[in-house]
Amino acid sequence: MPTSDSVVLGYESADDAAAVRLKNGSTLIQTIDFFTPVVDDPYKFGQIAAANALSDIYAMGGKPLFALNIVCFPIKELPKSILIEILQGGADKAYEAGVPIVGGHSIDDKEPKYGLVVTGEIDEENMWTNSGAQSGDSLILTKALGTGIISTAIKKETAPEKSVFAAIESMSTLNNDAAQALQGLEINAVTDVTGYGLLGHLQEMCRASNVSGSIDFNNLKFLPGVRELAGAGMIAGGTRQNLDYIKNYTKFNPQLTEVEQLLAADAQTSGGLLISLPQGDAEKFMVSFDAGFQVGKIIERRESLIYVNH
Repeated sequence: MPTSDSVVLGYESADDAAAVRLKNGSTLIQTIDFFTPVVDDPYKFGQIAAANALSDIYAMGGKPLFALNIVCFPIKELPKSILIEILQGGADKAYEAGVPIVGGHSIDDKEPKYGLVVTGEIDEENMWTNSGAQSGDSLILTKALGTGIISTAIKKETAPEKSVFAAIESMSTLNNDAAQALQGLEINAVTDVTGYGLLGHLQEMCRASNVSGSIDFNNLKFLPGVRELAGAGMIAGGTRQNLDYIKNYTKFNPQLTEVEQLLAADAQTSGGLLISLPQGDAEKFMVSFDAGFQVGKIIERRESLIYVNH
């Protein structure tokens, strides 16, 4: 494929954003993300979609500069007021991040979709990628899992109110504070956990770093009600696809049930950062950012890319 010496990171690396070096020596990073509604409230949906798109910039250690809206909306079928609420939610979340939305593009579509193109800047020497994980590193996650399961339950109108509230709170929370808490620490690899789930994104990190990852299932944290909803069959199709795919690269402890395996593979929306860093720095991070928790460690490359222990 055609390329350029100015391209620092492209699609081939499976990193969270593209990075391009400008002639003046600075480096821009850019990402795009949009999706269909995951909650019923249009304003909250706008906030979640914006937080999700901004997350890719934070996962690179960058600073978002500005954003563009991407909108698909059935303007003849749904009230314009719903679209206004979606856009207001996105604008308010971007404002919280200190990011102006300076334009965008919309099309008439049968199914609503919303997201952002986000452009940021990065100090190339300090840019985080998913390819530097080292054997002996701790693996830290900054948000509890289970948004895919709760979103499925919302669609089927079976989600408890406490689960809905917790999921919306998690998905609309920016990863900026977590990224800021990492500054000054030795960071070997970072990615954010979204549609491919924890195991899918860890697989990308391990493959790019030529290492394996060991996950302790008992250390995983889930949002309220997630285990019960999963047991009741509230599993998204994307989560099942994640598990079918990741089984090719993962050795699960035989004591883990299929539901537990699905929980570990749950497709996330606007999930947390997955960070690989030395144990000492991991402990410092978890002191300064108390939402962070250790889910496992990086080990030398073995037959499987991931091992999930009971």
